[in-house]
Amino acid sequence: MPLQKLVQETEELFTQVCQNNTSMLEAHPPNQPFSFLEKLTRWFFRIFAKPSTLLAPSKTIVDKEEQIVPDWKDKLDQEYNELLNQITREVNILDFGAVGDGRTDCTAAFHKALGNGRVKVIVPEGIFITKGIRLPSWTFLIGAGKGVTTIKLHPDTPKGTRLVTNANHWKGNHHLFVKGLTLDWNIERLGDTTKTSTWGNHSSCLTYANVTYGWVHEVEGINPGLHCFDISSTLYNYAGDGYRASGGSKYVWMDQLTGYGFGDDGITTHHSDYIFISRSHMYNPSGRSHQKGYSNSNGIEIDDGSRNILLVHNSTAGCFGGVEIKAHENSSAASNVQMVGHISVNDNRSYNFRHIGHHKSTDTQSKSAYNISACCLVSVAPVYTELYKDSAPRSLVISGYQNVVINHFWAIGDGEYDFKNNPVVAIQYRARNIMLNDLSIKNYNNAGPAIKVFGGENRAEFIKIQNMMTDDSFSKVIETGSDVKEMKIEHGQRDRNTESIMY
Repeated sequence: MPLQKLVQETEELFTQVCQNNTSMLEAHPPNQPFSFLEKLTRWFFRIFAKPSTLLAPSKTIVDKEEQIVPDWKDKLDQEYNELLNQITREVNILDFGAVGDGRTDCTAAFHKALGNGRVKVIVPEGIFITKGIRLPSWTFLIGAGKGVTTIKLHPDTPKGTRLVTNANHWKGNHHLFVKGLTLDWNIERLGDTTKTSTWGNHSSCLTYANVTYGWVHEVEGINPGLHCFDISSTLYNYAGDGYRASGGSKYVWMDQLTGYGFGDDGITTHHSDYIFISRSHMYNPSGRSHQKGYSNSNGIEIDDGSRNILLVHNSTAGCFGGVEIKAHENSSAASNVQMVGHISVNDNRSYNFRHIGHHKSTDTQSKSAYNISACCLVSVAPVYTELYKDSAPRSLVISGYQNVVINHFWAIGDGEYDFKNNPVVAIQYRARNIMLNDLSIKNYNNAGPAIKVFGGENRAEFIKIQNMMTDDSFSKVIETGSDVKEMKIEHGQRDRNTESIMY
């Protein structure tokens, strides 16, 4: 299908789902009131928070070069031209005393070269040791390519060090472009430390905090204590659902990134708007920022308070979650997230959408978990993982979100792997207004149903499944729990040529 038609079809399906919006479920109070400490924590974070609102979703468009981009990319392109116009110096880091020998401390050289900005700093081939780089506004930091130019943390740097970040997280920075580097967080310097991160948005390879107009292209992140790449606010914020952090980032494009060995997530966003992530691959986390066996380490995580995020042609492998769209209980959920094209290989949960702490009938209804649309998603052989020892594998899980469209979805199992009677796709925990269109789920050994829609007190509601094909590896294709309202299955037929079952 032509890209333009595919994007348009997904948008039309999403419009249908939104038109079916019904009144919110009755909000129930939590089982127990907040403790004094919880109340104090929320009061503290509200000093640095603002009320959260649901933005109008960005449009996904196909440009003249047949590239899938957000409708605000023209604005970012204009700001890129302005960045070029503002550059008054182009310098080579070697001219400031840096030596790419993997031993010399180059921290002072980077500081001098960057100055007050309006500069393009060229970093040639080599391994450059630093205790951290802070980028002023109007800055290019350009290497000779991933695996050619490496910037590595000094052995004596504290655990909380960010390898590359912007200069001022409180006042904010703007117009930052980083390209063509490997960023090595040098986790080996910590030895056998159990926990590899400190707090908040520290301990990462690259952090943009309160950055407007940013680019990160062709960069590799290696073994960070927390994240390879974090597009974030000044501080993470836990003031409660309905609030977002002040000082979020906006208008940032990450392209052709790779990363592995991350303690938490490969690429993540927090309390930031208008973020574009494309052609990136994250794989094989360490999970060491978490307690062993309970590592929620995702390849790409769209987290607390993120809005209007577009993911295009990315991939993940060997993670707990391939793509997780979520929030913690005491923060607003990510909303208005769009995906076009993703391949997940051997992730425990290929695609996982949830607002933690707002799933059960005794929990308060989420005020913010809305609007996910995705097309051309592929899940290949989800597996159990030591990262999260008790988590059963899934190709897709939707919990607590409203208005979700998945269009053109392929789940391909490993025919010899024991799926232990688990469902491949789960729609659960008060998920509402969900449409799954054009699905193919095949080659799962000893699986439960291909799709399970959970019922009971925490039931999902208003579910539509159409144009679905499975093979004979499933004794039951769709299992629906009790009390599920408005469950529709359309366009069912048997394909006699392939012995597949189509719904």
